[in-house]
Amino acid sequence: MATDSTERSDSALKRLFYRHEKVPLVYWDEFSGAKTAVALVGIVAVVTFLTGLSNLSQPEITLDGPLAPFIPDVEAVQFGGVLLSFVLASIVLGLVRSKRLAWYLAVLVVPLTTISPLTTLRPAEIPLLILVLVTVPLLILHRDAFDQRIDLSPLQIAALSSVVGVLLYGTIGSYAIRDQFVELETWADAVYYVLVTIATVGYGDITPTTTGAKWFSLSIIVFGTGAFTAAIGALVVPAIEKRMANALGNMTASELSLLDDHVLVLGYTDVTESLLEAIGDETDVVVVTENEDAASSLADRDINVLTADPATESTLQDAKIEAASGVVVATHDDANTVLTVLATRKAHPDVRIVAAAADRRHADKLEAVGADTVVSPVEIGGRLLGRSILEETDTDTLLGVDDEESNTKTDEDG
Repeated sequence: MATDSTERSDSALKRLFYRHEKVPLVYWDEFSGAKTAVALVGIVAVVTFLTGLSNLSQPEITLDGPLAPFIPDVEAVQFGGVLLSFVLASIVLGLVRSKRLAWYLAVLVVPLTTISPLTTLRPAEIPLLILVLVTVPLLILHRDAFDQRIDLSPLQIAALSSVVGVLLYGTIGSYAIRDQFVELETWADAVYYVLVTIATVGYGDITPTTTGAKWFSLSIIVFGTGAFTAAIGALVVPAIEKRMANALGNMTASELSLLDDHVLVLGYTDVTESLLEAIGDETDVVVVTENEDAASSLADRDINVLTADPATESTLQDAKIEAASGVVVATHDDANTVLTVLATRKAHPDVRIVAAAADRRHADKLEAVGADTVVSPVEIGGRLLGRSILEETDTDTLLGVDDEESNTKTDEDG
């Protein structure tokens, strides 16, 4: 008996003082994660801007790099770096928000910054080349970290398409009839002319010489100003709306228009948090509540929320009840729950409604006014308490929560 006790003591001491796990000196994941990739793209943008300024300050640039035969225009090298740096700065903002489109653009634009060092082969631009060689593999390695989609409404897609269409129309058209313009000879001249014309600046260095070219220039002005005005209205205004709506804990009109096959949660109570956890992230959820503090808190957690009275039909229509897959009604007062169920059934007669009864004696009344299923959280809680004490079983087992989900929850709480 004493021998067994000694052996167990020795085994415990070995586990305590002679650990076999390797403790890394440096945690490389901390230095090579998605945040590092985003930081490197930002550094590439800064270095690209500095090298571009350096090229602009040079009185003459010699093209000695391997790409020199393919880059006949020295000015493109001088201005290209500065322009790309501003594009990269915009991409970094998207990467910080984990946008997948920003990742695609970064993988495309970051390698383009090597054109300048591979064209000039200046020693001052070699660090930029090394940075790009490190940044691109990191971006590709952590592509899964940038999984947020950019949801655009049909109007926004149409506005962007119109801008791209006008730019292509003006550039290709002006280059095709370049013999009808003064000082318009290259594709760069065509792009410059289109941008200056759309902006209605009109420096006068490139001018049409024929009636056809003049009508073409007028068409660029009309289509261009119209397309850019529509783009500003479709893209900038919703962004401002979203800022204001988030401050108030509310969804914007453009966000509401994108809702489809979502679950509506009408009311906010203690049950709502457990409900949101049970539904998870795979299903879109919209919470409708008059509680402004709760709405603001939900909005801060990126949960769709509409601050309004859930018992009114206009609110339900704003929340796209006709496209909802189901409705959960859970308010603090059963009388309000009855009114909300009635409004919901009137707004969408076929939608499935699950109602939470604060008082179990009102369950039959909720069913009578249109609820498909009525749940009494108090009654369920009491039954769980009884089974847990009699069967000596924890609540996770009673609720059918598997070990993996329970451990995950425990880890998150810890």
